[in-house]
Amino acid sequence: MDINYQQILTEIFAETKSLKGRGKVANYIPALAGVDPNRYGIAIQTLNGETFQVGDAMTPFSIQSISKVFTLAWVFREVGEKLWSRVGREPSGTAFNSLIQLETENGIPRNPFVNAGAMVVTDFLVSCSKSPLTDILDFVRTLSNNPNINFNETVAESERETGFRNAALINLMKSFGNIENDVNAVLDVYFHQCSLMMNSLDLARAFLFLANCGVNPWNNERILTASQAKRVKALMQVCGLYDDSGEFAFTVGLPGKSGVGGGIVAVIPNLLSICVWSPELNQHGTSLIGMKALELFTTKTVISIF
Repeated sequence: MDINYQQILTEIFAETKSLKGRGKVANYIPALAGVDPNRYGIAIQTLNGETFQVGDAMTPFSIQSISKVFTLAWVFREVGEKLWSRVGREPSGTAFNSLIQLETENGIPRNPFVNAGAMVVTDFLVSCSKSPLTDILDFVRTLSNNPNINFNETVAESERETGFRNAALINLMKSFGNIENDVNAVLDVYFHQCSLMMNSLDLARAFLFLANCGVNPWNNERILTASQAKRVKALMQVCGLYDDSGEFAFTVGLPGKSGVGGGIVAVIPNLLSICVWSPELNQHGTSLIGMKALELFTTKTVISIF
């Protein structure tokens, strides 16, 4: 089927602009509060090498929780099934930073995308790597085919200064024996991974290995086995947008991952990956325009995994 992706992006961009002003930029992290709410970009990268973009697709932003997919892939490749002894694979049904669920379930997070689960994954990274910040940065640069991607130290410091709930989560897990390393060392890596600055095209390119059965198309390196890639996409489908995951599956129908920086990345297996960035969030912390844009994308292309 011959699809004019550029025309579709242009249509979506025009049809969703009227939604600006209906959401709110994340303000609980001071460094994110000043982001221009009117920014809006979409980028597509296909497996056959085509790129399509509209709006502010080349403007870098703090990817926040989207980074959890990268650390998950790195750690899953290194430790395999051992990972699941310390983190679950079920939707949480609660907020991404809930303490109550973690307490009642003895320090085992429901999945690797809620904050507690992502910190367990980062704890694995710290255990496996002599230079975790260097390793995760190099990994993301390789996946995106962009050697200039970097951390934003201002954002990382802002997260550290206000990350009281994350500190509570990791200390609670430490009390249950589910964190092996020094909590401050793990938090430092976690805050840095969330501070990665990437644009929409960078992210679309960086997720393309998941559309390609685990193989990085930029250098043909196998990042994950086909089975592991399938499992990461399954987790994105059921947990990638926290308590918005059901709505995303219902309206969009693609494996996706959101971040409170306003980005959402989604994957169409064997075809492409797409990233939308619009900083205004809905009540669940998901990009309001991003959700609608991706719904329109699968509607107009008549492509989803269902």
